[in-house]
Amino acid sequence: MAWSAESTDEELMLHYREGDAGAFDVLYARHKGGLYRYLARQCRSAAVADELFQDVWMNLIRARSGYTVQARFTTYLYRLARNRLIDHYRRSGRTSVVSLEQEDGELVADPPDEREPPQDEALDAKRQAERLLGLIAELPEPQREAFLLQQEGGMSVEEIAEATGVTRETAKSRLRYAMSKLRRGMQEWR
Repeated sequence: MAWSAESTDEELMLHYREGDAGAFDVLYARHKGGLYRYLARQCRSAAVADELFQDVWMNLIRARSGYTVQARFTTYLYRLARNRLIDHYRRSGRTSVVSLEQEDGELVADPPDEREPPQDEALDAKRQAERLLGLIAELPEPQREAFLLQQEGGMSVEEIAEATGVTRETAKSRLRYAMSKLRRGMQEWR
């Protein structure tokens, strides 16, 4: 069975499990941005995020032979990422600290956008983005995690519940509270 660019993530992972490195390349290209942003926004250091990012992909590579489709691939991938974050926090002796700034105070950057909006619009958009990132950083950790899994991982409430080990209702509540706080914070800012 051949795969194409339109193949599902699950199909690609099954092909990769069978030794097709090209299928892995497609999975990596599809999910590298969202996964990196999730990790970067869950820890304070870009260097730590880089290390965790590499570890998650290495863990996926090592576990490929045992992969079976039990949920969406993104649920599997973000579960690996979450487990790696938990391991990192345990080893460092800290509870999970989430910030959108690096230790030197610089915001963790998303990949650059090639489009150039007009200066006034760009400045306003930058301020809105900075405000939103600040509000995300202020969310309680479980709400922030649910929000980032939805936004960066493209996960449904059910998948968030499965990835974080909580009930569907708990995941839904966390997401609802996070969205409410973010909306309120953006409205107050305007």
